[in-house]
Amino acid sequence: MNFYEIACMRQSCRSYDGTRAVENEKIEAILASTRLSPSACNGQPYRLTVCRGESAKEVAKATTGMGMNRFALDAPVMIVISEEPYVKSAALGAKVKGNDYRSIDIGIAAAYLTAEATAQGLGSCILGWFDDDKIRKICHLEHPVRLVITLGYAKAGDTLREKKRKSEEELIGRMD
Repeated sequence: MNFYEIACMRQSCRSYDGTRAVENEKIEAILASTRLSPSACNGQPYRLTVCRGESAKEVAKATTGMGMNRFALDAPVMIVISEEPYVKSAALGAKVKGNDYRSIDIGIAAAYLTAEATAQGLGSCILGWFDDDKIRKICHLEHPVRLVITLGYAKAGDTLREKKRKSEEELIGRMD
């Protein structure tokens, strides 16, 4: 599968087969690809915490406040992405340029993670609604949680949805 095919196939999974475990080899492939994602000054200012079993259930519960993300309760794997300090050169660049490189780097890592999950035949969903304090306690994290990603096999019958995106004209400007 080439990258364009992965981009066409990848969607936010909201219907997991909670009875089907994710193989260790697939998780390791996902983590290996994520480690290769680019980041400012190669600093990788984040930590990935892989939660399975009871810890995955507890993290999933911490994403369901106000009725949100109920589907996460069926995901067998939760990957928590927490913020870590910048390396010195990226910290200087962020301050001088007024750019939040850490958030950019975390977004790129999440894109690599979910793309590789798709290549591995898994569903994923990037969650931004969660209880930071609860997840930090569950995962023993010192720094803030920025994203939680659900992983697992989609339920049978969970079909590929039509992608709703801006038109090329709305999205892309071309200069000669």
